[in-house]
Amino acid sequence: AGRKLSFNLGDLFPNLSYPVVAALDRADLDALFEALARHEPGRLGDNATKDFVLRHVFQMAPDGIRRPTDLLGTLLRRHYAGRRVPRLFDERLIELLRRGGEFDDWPLETIVPDARAFFAFLQERWPVFLRALARRDDDRVDEGAEEYGLAFDGPTRLPFDDSEVRVYVDNLFAEGMLRPVDGPLEAVKAQPWVACGIRTRDASPDRHHLERLLGSVEDVPSGENVRHEAWTRFAMRWGRLVATAMAIEEDLPDELSGRLAQLRERIDVEFAAWLGRRYAGLVNLPPVRPVMLHHVLRSLARRLEEDPDARVACIVVDGLSLGQWMTLRDVLEHQDSSLRFDESAVFAWIPTITSVSRQALFAGTRPGAFPSSIHTTAHEARLWSRAWMDEGLRADQVAYRRAVGPDGLEGVSEMLSHPRLRVVGLVIDTVDRIMHGMELGTEGMYGDLRRWARGGFMRDLLELVHGKGFRVTLTSDHGNVEATGLGGIPEGVVALTSGQRVRVYPDARMRRRMQAQCPEAIAWEPHGLPPDFFPLLAPAGRAFVRQGQIVVSHGGCSLEEVVVPLVDIERDGP
Repeated sequence: AGRKLSFNLGDLFPNLSYPVVAALDRADLDALFEALARHEPGRLGDNATKDFVLRHVFQMAPDGIRRPTDLLGTLLRRHYAGRRVPRLFDERLIELLRRGGEFDDWPLETIVPDARAFFAFLQERWPVFLRALARRDDDRVDEGAEEYGLAFDGPTRLPFDDSEVRVYVDNLFAEGMLRPVDGPLEAVKAQPWVACGIRTRDASPDRHHLERLLGSVEDVPSGENVRHEAWTRFAMRWGRLVATAMAIEEDLPDELSGRLAQLRERIDVEFAAWLGRRYAGLVNLPPVRPVMLHHVLRSLARRLEEDPDARVACIVVDGLSLGQWMTLRDVLEHQDSSLRFDESAVFAWIPTITSVSRQALFAGTRPGAFPSSIHTTAHEARLWSRAWMDEGLRADQVAYRRAVGPDGLEGVSEMLSHPRLRVVGLVIDTVDRIMHGMELGTEGMYGDLRRWARGGFMRDLLELVHGKGFRVTLTSDHGNVEATGLGGIPEGVVALTSGQRVRVYPDARMRRRMQAQCPEAIAWEPHGLPPDFFPLLAPAGRAFVRQGQIVVSHGGCSLEEVVVPLVDIERDGP
């Protein structure tokens, strides 16, 4: 009684260049379809299709970019939002910008496609701008990048004070995309708004910094059609906000604490609703840029394909949330100024427990593919090795080690010295152990994390791995969240997994029976999970522990548990 239906891009977009449309992410096709219906451009060739997509899908109109402020405004909108644009369209944009000659000296090939390079370009021009303000120097003649010792070519003086650029500056510094510098106070007297980018003697965050961050985060993504990139970008801002709040030593006033609590409740509601509609679709997205943890392995494999001599290391910090990564990064930057971080975020597997999410990362596939080990991590090394052999490596080119700590660095060094080794997976479980022993809530969690980071182990590990010639990607299998016990569900023996934020049952009937004792709990649909794996998640901010008990745990579907850091860490110099 069924009918077979088939669709392809040529049928859906018959008047556009097929290879150009095929380069788009599937999430961009709706915007393209709507733009075609609205503008009806007729039949378009390759370049005309690229131009149409640039203007109507990515909101970049090359013919409207004539001045430095136009270019900076366009790139700020794109990179601040974390928008990913396929290389095909970046190349076309750069080609069109070069034609006019206005940007001949700009490093377009670097700052257009690469957000990290763009913000580094802004960062090294910021002190030049401050010095000009302090001198009240209106002379716009540039001495040239080499005169200032700048790494990027292009104009030395950028118009940060133009309205199209200035609107972003405060947020860029508040959210850590740009870092304050030692600057002349005369610049602040000339333009008080630049104070956000000048380092003060006391560099620790204060209430005013927190309030600025809070203002940039209160616009929570909402609606059915929100893209997953919007949530990962928002999660990074929220992580910075939480890390800042946890770094302030003084007690926050009730009004500010109340705003934070209300914002967290809004986030929980919107994110849970979005997950219910969209999470299943994330599994099958192409891993050109990893969206879920099981995509990471394929991303690393592409590096080996692109460079036959490359060596890659995947460091998994078990239980590290985005906010806790921000805290760790701040310490690492202070300890080693040569480190450079290319930050993004990915979705963990739900339920956010180690045996599900971390195994998916090391297996490079959805949890349903390893049902026999879904309740244990004992087979991670075998799954990691098998996945890489499927990518064409030999067993002696792959290594794995868990529970890496200060006492094990010598063993790690010996392992990395193997001449044939190309891929290594390292698990650090310290953060997870801190979390499960935590009795002082989120504040205590961040305090212990800072003390651990200041001990220097992560700095030493990164120096070791980089020194052995490995490119480093750091990630986490899940985050964590503070929760209050709701009581009511007995431990029993029926649950396959009895976590503080999740229970797993062998069938839907048994889960329904247990959910009847806690109607607030979430019966999570087993997307990508084994057929006999039925999670029951604790509601937002709650845990399956005794009434009123405060825990820091994981397993549920809150933003801080699900969206985790994915960071490429490089080092300047030889």
